[in-house]
Formats: sequence, structure tokens, C-alpha cells
Amino acid sequence: MIELKKQIRFRRFGILTIASVFFLIFIGGLVRSTGSGMGCPDWPKCFGQWIPPSDISELPLDYKTKFAVAGKEIADFDAFKTWTEYYNRLIGVVIGLFVFLTVIFALPYLKSTNKKIFWLSFLAFILVGFQGWIGSIVVSTDLATYMITIHMLIALIIVALLIYTVSASQDFVIYQINPFPGLKTLIWVLLIIAIVQTVSGTQVREAIDEIAKRIDNRWVWTDNAGNIFLMHRSWSWFSLLISIYMMLQFKKIFLRESILYKASLALVLLMCTQALSGAVLANLGFPSQFQSIHLTLGSLTVGLIIFISILVFTKIELKLENK
Repeated sequence: MIELKKQIRFRRFGILTIASVFFLIFIGGLVRSTGSGMGCPDWPKCFGQWIPPSDISELPLDYKTKFAVAGKEIADFDAFKTWTEYYNRLIGVVIGLFVFLTVIFALPYLKSTNKKIFWLSFLAFILVGFQGWIGSIVVSTDLATYMITIHMLIALIIVALLIYTVSASQDFVIYQINPFPGLKTLIWVLLIIAIVQTVSGTQVREAIDEIAKRIDNRWVWTDNAGNIFLMHRSWSWFSLLISIYMMLQFKKIFLRESILYKASLALVLLMCTQALSGAVLANLGFPSQFQSIHLTLGSLTVGLIIFISILVFTKIELKLENK
């Protein structure tokens, strides 16, 4: 039996680690929206230095060719973009340390019947290292869209593992009476749509970047984004309707006392907020300050869907009582 103090320590630090990963996703969105992704053209150093330059005078005259990426000269040095990307990397290192400490705090579970809490925490730590390597590939491929998508999906897998381990360590019990038909199917549909939205979102952003190179008038960017934008928007409304239906079903079964109802209500509110931020992007010329907000809200939405699916599918804390 694990001491209560150690259980509480793991849960609290696990929640902190999950929050920090979402914060990193937000920072990653800022890096992307400010065009700072290539602020450091090499990895793990930045312009060959552990502490990046603050002025062009600190770089050699041929820096654009010396640090060429994918056979192409890099853009002119921009201290803001360089330090934005560098801070992103530093925050990533700190969060890697957080995940490592989460593994350390999960060590007591090795002596319990719930050993998977430790091993899944450890797997999350391994993926953090793999994510760092993928980050280097993103840089070396000059921000290839498919690598950005992979980078994002791995971040969500790390979040899913951490959410699972923290959920599995909780003591709460959910009493579900007469679960409504098709619940698991709805969860699967939401998860699939969440993945599609993540992938299509990165493609929409790439399409907008290409359009911006040809058209200065940002107010017509959406009109030129094509079918990928229409698909991204349409699927978001579909997932919102499913979430509303699921929330109403949970309310009917549990009234307002269940964590499943509260989580589904939070999911609906989060999706509405994300849709609002998406509307701002689409109708106000993709303001950069809303791009990272939209990305973070989308990631939080995926995280909440994962949390609900864990409760429904794994039955870690889910006790079915058909009466």
C-alpha cells in the first residue's frame, strides 16, 4: 500500500507537469505565429552557440550560408525571433525535467499492484527525449509541415500518458446507471475528429503561410485557403454537436453530480471558446496573438476528450451499476 503522502505528491506534481506541457504547446504556438521557428537554424545550439547572439555583430559575415538549412540560405538575423525560439527550447528542457521528476515520484507504484503508473510515466519521459530529437528534425527540414504535425501529435501522446497516470492514481469513483447506447462509439468519433483537427490545423496554418507570400491583403486569406480550411471548420462543428449530445445524456443519467457530466460540460464550453477564437482568425485576417490561443484551446480540448475516454474505456475509476 502506497503512503497517502506519496500518492498526493505524485498526483499534484503530475497535474503540474500536464499543465506545463500545455504551456509549452502555447509557447510553441507563439513561436509559429511570430515566424520564429527558424530563429535558431541549428540544434541543440543556436548559431553554433549555447547562448544565442543578441546582435548581428556577434555572427560571422557568411552566417547566412554557414548556417544554411536544407541547402537554402537562412533569413536575415532577427534577435527577437532567435530569442523567442531559444526560450521555447529552454522551457522544453525544464518540462523534460518535470516529466523526469514525475517518473521519480511514481517509483513507489513499482511496489504496488498499479505498476503501470510508473511504466507509463517512464514512457512519457522517453517520448520527451524523442520529441527533442523530432524538434531537431523540424529545424533541419526547414519547418516541413509533416514534421510539425508529427511534433504536435507526439506532444498530445505525452499529454495522454500523463493524464492516464494521474487519473489512474485518483481515488474518486464514478457511479454510472444505465449508460446510454453508443457512448463508446461517440468517444471514438470524438477522438478521431480530434486527431483529424490537429492534422488539418497544421495544414491550414501552412496554407495560410503560403497564401501570405502571394497576397498582402490578409482579409482575403481565408477565401483562398481552399477545402482544407472548410474541412477543418466543418469537423469542429460536428464534434461540438456530439459533445453537446453527450453532455445532455450525462446530465440525464447523473444529474449534475458526476465528474463525467462536469468534464463533458467543460468540453462543450472549451469547444465553444475554441470556435470563437477560430472565428476571430478566419474573419479578422489571422491575427498572430490569436493563433497560439487557438492552438492551445485545441490541445486542451484533445486533453479533455482523452480524460473522458480514459474514464469510459479503462474503467479505472468507473463502476457500472445497471439498475
